[in-house]
Parts: sequence; C-alpha cells; structure tokens
Amino acid sequence: MILLVNGPNLNLLGEREPEIYGRETLADVERMVTEACAAYGLEVKAFQSNWEGALLDFLQEHRHEAQGVILNPGALTHTSRALPDCLRSLPCPTIEVHISNIHAREAWRRESFVAPAAHGQIVGLGVAGYYYAALHLCSRLAAQAAAGEQAVGRGEDVPVEEAQMIPVDVNARGEYEPM
Repeated sequence: MILLVNGPNLNLLGEREPEIYGRETLADVERMVTEACAAYGLEVKAFQSNWEGALLDFLQEHRHEAQGVILNPGALTHTSRALPDCLRSLPCPTIEVHISNIHAREAWRRESFVAPAAHGQIVGLGVAGYYYAALHLCSRLAAQAAAGEQAVGRGEDVPVEEAQMIPVDVNARGEYEPM
C-alpha cells in the first residue's frame, strides 16, 4: 500500500492561488496517484489534514502496511521537527513532493526539515510531481519484487521484507496522462 499524505491547506488545492498551484483539486491528485499505483497492483490510502498531529497519527497507524509514502507536508516542511522523526520510524521510503519550486520562493521556504528523512524530493512540477513520485515508488517496488522472485528461483534466501511484498506486474502501465 502507498500512503498519499497531504498537509495544511492542500485541501484547498484548485481554489487557493491557482496561478501558482494550478486548477487541479486534491481529489484530482488522489485519482491520478490511485490510477498510477493500480497499474502496478498497489492500493493507495490518501489522507489530508491541517493538523500536524493527525498526520503523525495516520503515518504511525499505517506504518506496518505501508510500502511507500508520497508526502506533501505543505508549510510543515519548514517548521516541523516531529514529522521527519516520524518518517524515520517508517520501514519504507518517503518521496517529498511540492507543487511549486520551494527553492525559488521566499528564503524561509528553501529549507526542508523533511528532506533529510525522505528518500527523494520532487519540486516545481505542479501536481505531476505526485504522479512521478508514484511511478518511482511503484517501479522501485516492482524491481524489489522481481529481485526477490529471481533469488527464490535460484534457491537463495530472501529477506522477510521482500518475501512479504505483493507480486507486481512490471509491464502494466496506467491510463493516466499528466495534466
């Protein structure tokens, strides 16, 4: 399962500053990521909150079933110390996503407290950044599953984490095209 987590004000996506963030809504983002992951046989559990504690609770609640996290922490990117600590406790990779290029904005937005706890960061590509994050996580999981299948076929021991992963069709591709 891939967790799609959005922080403060992202519930207003499509309404708030559409000249910066575009007209796509959070529902559009959730649909796009769900379709991209479904092509790999992966389920998506989406969550948005304006409350930091609710984000932490959601991540901790699903830490054992999550195979990856796509996270747009919103303004918590630059203020939260608890969020990166929480991400470090997860046994799966996190991709940090920002719709705008935070490195080209106000000076206070250029530092991400989340980035050191993330596997990667996608910024400035609009909502398509979520799509690319989903493709990255899904293809990574597919590669891990394929490596595990090859190891089993050769009679090698496979780490428990890999053995418990769901099978993934590495040839499947979604019908979604970035907006």
